[in-house]
Amino acid sequence: MHELSFGTWLIHISSVIEWIFAILVINKISTYKKYNLFFWLSLAMVPNLIGAMCAITWHIYDNQENLYGLVSLQGIFTFIGNSTLALAAIKIFIREKETYE
Repeated sequence: MHELSFGTWLIHISSVIEWIFAILVINKISTYKKYNLFFWLSLAMVPNLIGAMCAITWHIYDNQENLYGLVSLQGIFTFIGNSTLALAAIKIFIREKETYE
């Protein structure tokens, strides 16, 4: 694990922990009837978490060439995650807009 500095590792790990905590908090908020669509938002966050885990795993193994596929997986999951987050946000926006009309 010598490829990254201690500070970079600290940021990587704390970001993943933060993301997991955010998923759990948003999922808890979704249990309230008014915010039930937030469940989809918490679910939409999971692909980004998987992408982050791919990146961290690759770094843990010192960026070995035979694990380079993890970089591609990270990119794919980031794209999927960003897309699902956008869709969930749009759905929440549309529902809120309908509520106030």
